[in-house]
Amino acid sequence: MHTMHRELHNIEKIGWLRAAVLGANDGIVSTASLLVGVAAASSSQQAIVLTGIAGLVAGAMSMATGEYVSVSSQSDTEKAALAEEAAEIAENYHHEHRELTFIYMQRGLDAELAEQVAEQLMRHDALAAHARDELGISTITTARPLQAAWASAASFAVGALLPLLVTFLAPAEWVISAVMMTTLISLAILGGVAAKTGGAPILPGVLRISFWSMLAMGVSSAVGALFGVVMG
Repeated sequence: MHTMHRELHNIEKIGWLRAAVLGANDGIVSTASLLVGVAAASSSQQAIVLTGIAGLVAGAMSMATGEYVSVSSQSDTEKAALAEEAAEIAENYHHEHRELTFIYMQRGLDAELAEQVAEQLMRHDALAAHARDELGISTITTARPLQAAWASAASFAVGALLPLLVTFLAPAEWVISAVMMTTLISLAILGGVAAKTGGAPILPGVLRISFWSMLAMGVSSAVGALFGVVMG
């Protein structure tokens, strides 16, 4: 007797992976850019570290709030769409059956088979069938606000800790170089790990994240140096 087993696919990680990668990347880049900019303005090492700590706390809270609000809006939209679809099924079941049949015909099934599939799926769970095949909502892509918020905040804080620790431990004259170097290395690793976890090509992910990180830190350093000269 054959037993059914559930296959695991990388797409199922998309919810928490997106939030975690975004949070860690933002934590590293924004904190490193902030530290480099302040250091370029010839601030004391104590002031740089305090600025980094403030940036870590503010950034983590901002990421959590932004993700929660954004994903909650998506969740509200999904719930409203499902409620509307449930009402349509209750009011005009046969029309919704024809609609689902047409969807399956567009995907390549002949009319008779498409009608049979639609009938079987709607008999099993009509709302789930329409949610998945008409609205594009499934258990894999369903919005989870709290999960996204916690993943973003935690990953931001972890990412921000790296440049902050480097700033605290490195000699004052080497702070900028040390932060930029460790940031690029850590982001390249993050890009590779994220691509590997998601089943995507590794090299494009590494190059993409490294380029934009260098640009962000370069601009921050230039602005910091400009203000340092002006204020000095």
